[in-house]
Amino acid sequence: VQLQASGGGLVQAGDSLRLSCAASGGTFSIYDMGWFRQAPGKEREFVASIRWNSGRTYYADSVKGRFTISRNNAKNTVYLQMNSLKPEDTAVYYCAADPDLRLRITPVQAAYWGLGTQVTVSS
Repeated sequence: VQLQASGGGLVQAGDSLRLSCAASGGTFSIYDMGWFRQAPGKEREFVASIRWNSGRTYYADSVKGRFTISRNNAKNTVYLQMNSLKPEDTAVYYCAADPDLRLRITPVQAAYWGLGTQVTVSS
């Protein structure tokens, strides 16, 4: 499975961004999809995930109520809508695919990773 993330950019605090991750080369609908992020000098951390079968979503406490993950299986794409962005959300965001991402949060690991997309939030 190949993953291609896009949608990052430079925004101001309080703004919104929507990240997209397009998958190819596999059966997208049977993988959990998720987003992780890595800030300079920090370890990669879980942001959000969505189950392949139920569509149930999971979020890190730091983004609950601000970020929304969704997926469109017909388009093989997962999205991360990020609202009320804060400077501490600045990081490289990576999308990931795995049969069960619930088991891949600590430590962070996944079967497939995309290249990251930079999100920078200025104060």
